Amino acid sequence: MADILPFRKPRTSDKHRGNTLCRNGHHQWKVDKERVFDTKKGRLVTRLRCRRCGKVKTRLL
Repeated sequence: MADILPFRKPRTSDKHRGNTLCRNGHHQWKVDKERVFDTKKGRLVTRLRCRRCGKVKTRLL
């Protein structure tokens, strides 16, 4: 048997879930460990990425 797919349109609340918090400045920061060395400044930095919207912020060590 084939899988049955829902054909209804997603609700607006489901589509924008979590984005309203980020728009108001309440990000959920998580440490991104891919790049830890800033080549322009020549220092170690901590790169933080929001889990919900993907915004990036750096902090010097």
